[in-house]
Amino acid sequence: MAAMQAFHSDRHLLPLPPGHRFPRSKYRLLRERVAALADLEANEATPVSDADLVRVHDPVYVAEVTSGTLGAAEQRAIGFPWSEEMVDRSRRSVGATVAAARAALAEGVAANLAGGTHHASASRGSGYCVFNDVAVAARILQAEAPLRIVVVDLDVHQGDGTAAIFAGDASVFTISLHGAKNFPFRKAASDLDVALPDGCGDADYLPALDRALAVLADEHAERPFGLAFYLAGADPHEGDRLGRLKLSAAGLLARDRRVLALLGGLGVPVALAMAGGYGHDLDVTVAIQAATIEAAIDAWRAWRGRSPAVVSTPSARPALAADNRAP
Repeated sequence: MAAMQAFHSDRHLLPLPPGHRFPRSKYRLLRERVAALADLEANEATPVSDADLVRVHDPVYVAEVTSGTLGAAEQRAIGFPWSEEMVDRSRRSVGATVAAARAALAEGVAANLAGGTHHASASRGSGYCVFNDVAVAARILQAEAPLRIVVVDLDVHQGDGTAAIFAGDASVFTISLHGAKNFPFRKAASDLDVALPDGCGDADYLPALDRALAVLADEHAERPFGLAFYLAGADPHEGDRLGRLKLSAAGLLARDRRVLALLGGLGVPVALAMAGGYGHDLDVTVAIQAATIEAAIDAWRAWRGRSPAVVSTPSARPALAADNRAP
């Protein structure tokens, strides 16, 4: 490929009631902002089929979503009123992550300009998440070839749906750094959860991330990962309406570069998803996520310029009280 591949689904708008706080315009604004970047090619995503969705989701749930028979309580849990546009957009958002994962396996780094719908579990949607794009993409790729996967979830909200779907599955290792007191209020157990206090800023967040990445490197040394999904949420930012953490834009960019550098050094292809971002100033959120894409392009260029060399890994995994792995 002559450019890093990115995939989008923003042309399929959700019909939402006036005053709804979901920032649906964010995805179009991000696509427009990154369109002129050198070494980026943006493509419209194709929808996934029911057969792909039921690799992860309960067939009854998929049928209720696609037929419009979701109950009122289920729609409230998702946060969107049902519509045909919601179904199509959700299918395409999953399709974008599938396409990004395929492109990452071929080229090292690729991105979904939306995605990261990590609150959707096997049998229900939640928190603006209808289908779990990362989980479906993981299962599609694993059906095609043996593949151990790591999910690095740095959205400010814990990836409870993803954690529940992959619980007890040694072929997928899940990491989540998130606000301890933020949604969801009942957390699922990831393989590694790092719960952060309200007000956590760059000075505390980045060392916590470094410790989590050391665990990732140790896991890779024991049994290599063939693919990573990175949920690069903008919502840990200090200006986010729903975040409760206090990372600066520079801190978030340092976060992205740390994740991409480690995965690149280990030779693990990475598919990014943008996950959450609900800034008081939407332009700030879009700028943060555009910077993430620019960091991804830099990582893609590094893949193009060399054969990834495995970095040295620690001989002993650092102790983390938040490590939820079974002994």
